[in-house]
Amino acid sequence: MSWSKVKLGDVAETNLGKMLDQHKNRGDFHPYLANVNVRWGSFDLENLPLMKFESDELDRFGLRYGDLIVCEGGEPGRCAIWKENLPGIKFQKALHRVRVKDCMDYRYVFYWFLYAGKRHALDQYFTGSTIKHMPADKLRQVVIDYPPLKIQKKIGEVLSAYDNLIENNQKQIKLLEEAAQRLYKEWFIDLRFPGHETTKIKNGVPEGWNIKSVNSVVDFLSGYAFKSGSFVDSGKYKIVTIKNVQDGSFDGDNVSTVDEIPTKMPNHCVLEEGDVLLSLTGNVGRVCLVVGDDYLLNQRVAKLKSHYHAYTYCLFRSKDMFVEMNNLANGAAQQNLSPVRTGEIKITVPSESVLDDFESVVMPIIQQMIILNKQIVRLKQARDRLLPKLMSGEIEV
Repeated sequence: MSWSKVKLGDVAETNLGKMLDQHKNRGDFHPYLANVNVRWGSFDLENLPLMKFESDELDRFGLRYGDLIVCEGGEPGRCAIWKENLPGIKFQKALHRVRVKDCMDYRYVFYWFLYAGKRHALDQYFTGSTIKHMPADKLRQVVIDYPPLKIQKKIGEVLSAYDNLIENNQKQIKLLEEAAQRLYKEWFIDLRFPGHETTKIKNGVPEGWNIKSVNSVVDFLSGYAFKSGSFVDSGKYKIVTIKNVQDGSFDGDNVSTVDEIPTKMPNHCVLEEGDVLLSLTGNVGRVCLVVGDDYLLNQRVAKLKSHYHAYTYCLFRSKDMFVEMNNLANGAAQQNLSPVRTGEIKITVPSESVLDDFESVVMPIIQQMIILNKQIVRLKQARDRLLPKLMSGEIEV
């Protein structure tokens, strides 16, 4: 099937976000999206920063349902559909807002970008030799396939059905995560653990509890320094780096691969599903659970090993520990977190019986989170197998 083609600038309005300048900006504070908040098909809306916007800028830099948010730099072209995820959100200069005209379906345009990104079809519009960008004039020049609107809508409906299921799973995971963290806070911060009514307090802590260092209950296992020369296309083993450790989620897609495990690599660098990972460089203190098989641990990411798996995950996902780790981080160009110094952080370690009880209650929650994440992986794979067939017209809708 042959479809016509059209430049994006002819079928959509594009607008670059506001420059971040806290000294010159005026107006009221509003949360805003930056490049780091946009993933392929979703947004990270935790701990959004604030910037001043004047009243006449609110519409210019505001978002509506169906707007496509496209990264200008970092990974140019990475995008997601805004669905009124939060009210009053604005966007920063690192992002483009694409608002399609009546002749286009916003979902179709998103899936076209997703398909183009997977094929590197957008690379021709990038500028910069080291750090890639897609300026506004280049974005408007992007040539997209232009089927009839009826076909666009059908393609959008078919593919968005998968993404709706993915979103539902993500919402369930968030609720499970919140439940686990509530229990952690209730038991170990508010000290309302089972049996607290009859437990005596000695030296400021419940009887049987002790002030100890983190490394008394958690081992920090460092990753292996893989050589880029060993990377191959479509290798069996996938290398997990700091970019794969997101804030509470594991990115198992954007990875380099190798065909063989290096002989000198420690055994602990072979990751198992459910392993707890900690980022040590850049955005330090991010924690996630491994989802999937055949992953290997790279340097600057630590695996947290403990007999108390659920407790360890909740401890390192807690706000208090995140603050402690960021206070420890150092480095002029980028933050670096020392596993040794992190292990020396003092915490109140509960008694073994309380830790065992916590594991029995919270570990099933974590296992359910892993199951839902595996379902998300399968849904994405099914969508991505269908994507090229629909976008090329090989399958008629």
